[in-house]
Amino acid sequence: MNPEAVSQALTDHGYLPDDGLATAVFLALELRRPLLLEGEAGVGKTELAKVLSAWTGGELIRLQCYEGIDAAQAVYDWDYARQLLHLRAAEATGETAGRSSDSVEADLYQERFLIKRALLRAIGHGDGPPPVLLIDEVDRADDEFEAFLLEVLSDFQITVPELGVYRAATPPLVILTSNRTRDVHDALKRRCLYHWVEHPNFDREVAIVRLRVPECAEGLARQVAAAVEAMRDLNLYKPPGVAETIDWATALGKLGILTLDEHSVSTTLGTVLKYREDHHRVEQHGVAAIVQQAVERSR
Repeated sequence: MNPEAVSQALTDHGYLPDDGLATAVFLALELRRPLLLEGEAGVGKTELAKVLSAWTGGELIRLQCYEGIDAAQAVYDWDYARQLLHLRAAEATGETAGRSSDSVEADLYQERFLIKRALLRAIGHGDGPPPVLLIDEVDRADDEFEAFLLEVLSDFQITVPELGVYRAATPPLVILTSNRTRDVHDALKRRCLYHWVEHPNFDREVAIVRLRVPECAEGLARQVAAAVEAMRDLNLYKPPGVAETIDWATALGKLGILTLDEHSVSTTLGTVLKYREDHHRVEQHGVAAIVQQAVERSR
């Protein structure tokens, strides 16, 4: 395998990477190192993990980070309702008679009562292709959770005090994403390979639209990519990402639109811009100007 083969495999599964990203994925596969992807929202970071799962055949296990996340949500928890039902059933049938409290308690901490969250599922995955563990928006988690995550990704093992140590025979392929709402700590970055995911250039965005929306005509794909490129230069609150470009091209195709004009852009702007302030900025700039830029650029 080489970066070119990785690029072709991702393209075959609907994801068109640039050379830098294909090389980063190749190295993550070869070195079995986590890959940290940073970049603005909508540039395709999360989508890459989904495509890697489809390509490798490994289960996609997603851990969505948020402020306050802890081990109970990320690693494991006990199914207290099932434990209580088991205890009551054991009492009703007399199974607990004459047994010590330690013996009864030990019955409650068996693997069948363990709720495996994302990290434990990824590390104790068993047979088959190693899973793709997506740790999404790690920048939203607290410092304490990030430190815990560093420990898990260093050894790929988790200790459940009541049951013992779970170790990954084959480490999962780990993709971490960050929208850079805050800086990820250097210690975690050192553990990972790193790649900054840019918005694609014009030609690559056209190619992405043609790949993901094959029914979209070449001319319309070029105009859509050019219009999105023009909007990104307007200092918007939330510049449109590749996902919005694809959605817009799909929506225009469903409406039977073959070329952009002021009416088609105005009536479908909600497909590509998701904030009222951004709509207002585009209107101030002039929809006609966006259309003109798009038509000229597409040529």
